[in-house]
Parts: sequence; C-alpha cells; structure tokens
Amino acid sequence: MRDRSHIEKTLMLNEDKPVDDYSVVLQRLRKIYHSSIKPLEQSYKYNELRQHEITDGEITSKPMVLFLGPWSVGKSTMINYLLGLENTRYQLYTGAEPTTSEFTVLMHGPKLKTIEGIVMAADSARSFSPLEKFGQNFLEKLIGIEVPHKLLERVTFVDTPGIIENRKQQERGYPFNDVCQWFIDRADLIFVVFDPTKLDVGLELEMLFRQLKGRESQIRIILNKADNLATQMLMRVYGALFWSLAPLINVTEPPRVYVSSFWPQDYRPDTHWDLFLKEEISLLEDLNQVIENRLENKIAFIRQHAIRVRIHALLVDRYLQTYKDKMTFFSDGELVFKDIVEDPDKFYIFKTILAKTNVSKFDLPNREAYKDFFGINPISSFKLLSQQCSYMGGCFLEKIERAITQELPSLLGSLGLGKNPGALNCDKTGCGETPKNRYKKH
Repeated sequence: MRDRSHIEKTLMLNEDKPVDDYSVVLQRLRKIYHSSIKPLEQSYKYNELRQHEITDGEITSKPMVLFLGPWSVGKSTMINYLLGLENTRYQLYTGAEPTTSEFTVLMHGPKLKTIEGIVMAADSARSFSPLEKFGQNFLEKLIGIEVPHKLLERVTFVDTPGIIENRKQQERGYPFNDVCQWFIDRADLIFVVFDPTKLDVGLELEMLFRQLKGRESQIRIILNKADNLATQMLMRVYGALFWSLAPLINVTEPPRVYVSSFWPQDYRPDTHWDLFLKEEISLLEDLNQVIENRLENKIAFIRQHAIRVRIHALLVDRYLQTYKDKMTFFSDGELVFKDIVEDPDKFYIFKTILAKTNVSKFDLPNREAYKDFFGINPISSFKLLSQQCSYMGGCFLEKIERAITQELPSLLGSLGLGKNPGALNCDKTGCGETPKNRYKKH
C-alpha cells in the first residue's frame, strides 16, 4: 500500500483547526437573493426559461466535485483512495465490470448512513430536492452515503454511472443526460476520467461533452491507470487521448490533463512514479483551491444568476411594451404577438435592450427560446417593469441592479480583504437591507 501522507498534507486533513464558520456570510447571501433577486425571477417566470431553480440548500451547500467518464476507468476507486475508504465498510463497490449503476452522493455525517434518493429529494434542507422532477425511476437510482470523514466536511463527492456506448439512454429508465446536466450545472469541479483502454469517443460521450460546453474552466481530464504502460506506450496513449477529445472541446487553451494511477497500491516498478506522484499532488492542490474559494465561487454564481434574471426581465418587458404599442382597438392580439415573437429583430427587441441598458450582447439568450417560453406563458400574464414597484418594497428592477452592482460585490470584497467571515455581523451589515424607494419621501 502506498503512503498517504501527501494527501493529508495537501488537503490539510491533519490540522486540528475547526472548519471555518461561513454561516453569517451565507445568511447574508441568502437574504440578498430572497429580497433582491427572487421577486423578479418569480414575476417573470425565469425558471421556465432556464430550468434552474436555486434553493436555500443550494446556496448553503458545500462545493461539489463530480466524477464522469466511461465504465470501469476507476472513478469509484479514485473516490475510495482520496477518502482512504479501501478495505473498510464505507468503501464504494468497484470491479472490472460496470459496477456503479446509481448516482452516489458522498456527504459528511456523524456516522455511516445510507440515504435513499426519495428521502434526499423530499428533504428541502438539502440541495437535491429539485431532482424529483426527473421521476421516481431516477430517484431509485440515486443514493446518498454519509461518512464521518474530515474532507467531506468541506466538499461533496458525486460518483456517476459509467458511460456505456452500446446501451441506449432510453434503456436506463430515466433521462440520463438531463440528470448529468443538472449535476454539471451545480458542480464546482468536474473530473472526466479515462484509462488507456477506453479512449474511443461514442455518441453518449460526445453528448456529455456537448453538455460540458461553457464549463471548460471546471473540467479536469484524468488519464488513470498510467502505471500499466511503459513510457513509450504512455506517450502514444496521451497523444491518442488528445486526438479523441480535440473535436469535442472547442477552446483555444487545452484542458488540464492529470496522468497518474489513483488507487492505494504501489506504482508498478520501472514506471515514472515520481512524475505520477507530482501529478497527483497537483490534482489535490486543484481540489483544495476549489474548497478554499467556496464562498467566492458561490457569490459569483449568484451574481451571474442575477445578471441573467435581469436580462430576461428586460427582454420580457420589451416584448410586452412592443405588443402594447402595436395593439389597436381592431387588432387581433394573438396575431400581433405572433408576428413579434417570430421576428423580434423586425421590432428591434434585442437591439433596444443593448442600446438602452448595460447589457453585453454575449449575455443575450437565444431568440428561439422565447418562442417556446411565450408559447407556455401568454404575454398578457406579465406586467411592465415600471408597474413592478410598491410603496414599501421598492422597485424590482432597482433592487436587482443594486444587488448586482453594490451588495454582492461588497460581500465579495469583504472576503477578498481577508476579513474573518464569522466577524461579519448582521447588525452592522444589515444582511441585505431594504433599498430606498424613490417614490417615498425621506
């Protein structure tokens, strides 16, 4: 068995210091979301456009590390190795055949405990309640395991079923790609694992990389079981891996690839064990960086979500304003709005948003998405932004803009200055105080 001291040193598992208390910062972040972002999100039904509902459990959740890849490449073995679970009753089942048929979530708990998927989905305090929408067949394939391990106090691991190219997705009994997309959207780090015998790219793997588009900064490619090969063969396999993945990852900068053998057994003799060990430590440092940047990533994610909600609200408002301008006493409302939705450029919907508001053209959603959105939600069910104000609560648009430009950057800045997160006090910061109302006399 190999020495594990480098894992404990890099991930700081031997240090006795208590886990940082971020509850006050997360409470502030949750309050900003509920008071400044969610009202506009609900009013303009943003969740029906993006299918991404943010829950309290997601805001307060730990960083998530997702393991993806073909079957039997060593995903479950790698998790066992990182957590030191080999030859214990906690270990995940591994084997040369496809062994993992469930989505397995490893979380921290006071004692070893298995939680069924239906229980995880029913618990609103966890971040997995939205998974209920994928049906009962999927929930039977979801399992949670609580393990009393120090690393799991700071991070959550998700093991996924291996990709089998000769099996159709429909035969799984649940929408496999949609479930993968749900986890991909919420993962802070994504390990895509290969081994030297499974470098071919089929339809399911191609679909998976299409889903990873836009998340390239979170992807880490792992070439596992590297000590099975001689040096010359390893170089050829490394080149073949890039050759297979090149058409699937359309970015100018190549992804980071880690080459090693992530399991507890000693490296095979006559292999570059020193190289493999350095690669392993680099991966652990990468993992530790994600854990250390937990709050910064969470605040940045909520701010990015707020920007998208604001753009969506501005677009719906513009569609509605154009519809009201074009309507006359004798007009057929349905035909008028159909004309607007079919060709928004004719009415300068998107160009007006770019000209009048602080919106980047690269952040604008797809025009086709609004055909489906308004097919489900009639335009008459929405109010203009100028009407979304109240005497006590202020205006929805002003509140979300204040959150984007002031409240969230201020919260992020307080972390960047090295302040102790626990020292932030709601009495001093207000935890997202009520914005001033321009209609109210002060």
